Amino acid sequence: MESFFFNITDRRYQVSSLFKHHNEHITRVDISNGVVFFDVVLHHSDPLHIVLNNLDRLVMIPVITDGTLIIDDHLTQSRHVNSAESVSIYCSSRQQMTLSTTPETPTRLFILFIADFFLKRYLTTHPDEPIDLLYHTLQHELSLQCLTTQTLDALSLYIVTKIINVQHSNNMHSLRCEHSVIEFLIHRLSLYDNFHGNISDEELCICRRAKDILLNSFTNPPTIPTLAHLCATNESKLKKVFKKVYHTTINRYIQKLRLEEANLLLREQNLTIGEISSIVGYKHQGHFSRLFFTTYGVYPKDLLKR
Repeated sequence: MESFFFNITDRRYQVSSLFKHHNEHITRVDISNGVVFFDVVLHHSDPLHIVLNNLDRLVMIPVITDGTLIIDDHLTQSRHVNSAESVSIYCSSRQQMTLSTTPETPTRLFILFIADFFLKRYLTTHPDEPIDLLYHTLQHELSLQCLTTQTLDALSLYIVTKIINVQHSNNMHSLRCEHSVIEFLIHRLSLYDNFHGNISDEELCICRRAKDILLNSFTNPPTIPTLAHLCATNESKLKKVFKKVYHTTINRYIQKLRLEEANLLLREQNLTIGEISSIVGYKHQGHFSRLFFTTYGVYPKDLLKR
């Protein structure tokens, strides 16, 4: 049983064309030891069909722009369906699975595979950190576990495009691509809710109630006293418990929700920056752009240019 990763330290960035016909392609790229991606664009040809029979501990992140990715886990006889405009994070410590797309359906997807020994470089020794959570999940015996599925956003598409297009740069392909992969991981893991520590049922109930309210009203949120009343608690306790569970203040969480929504709206590309700024609750476009850059390291206008 061969490893999915090449496991040769002196071998680096390699592009392998698995299929190419006019404007359709299936391309495998070995970025470096322990990091691989598939770039798939299909319109009318036979669907994608990849068989994974390995003992590698890996994280698999499918980014589906168009079409559907089906993962058949033969060890547990289960099927995972990944729909268009979604990003999922899977963990697997051993694989007997088939990845396929539906026939006669326009398909555009990107699948990133990261080995546990690559993640190990970046462990923080804090088990509550998302990167540590991924690594330690992989140390258990599991065939396939989906940790999260979320809506595809503009920044994810922007970074994926950078990863794919590294092959057209003049030099340092592996280094450039690894840098963008890490940037992509940081972004995706920052969106993952990981409850940890000594959190009581009451505290979790208060915070989930507050979060649900904010998710539905972040463009025009209630004041903190009003939010506390809606959560059947007092202002002081709400702020203390919210920060304990989500590791941020309520106001910063509202900002996070607004910028995440803007990130989704930027995919549409038929709205101006000013319109998006107003939709998510900011009166001044310049202030919105500065907050977006501080959070994501790129200006909203750059995402519209991709």
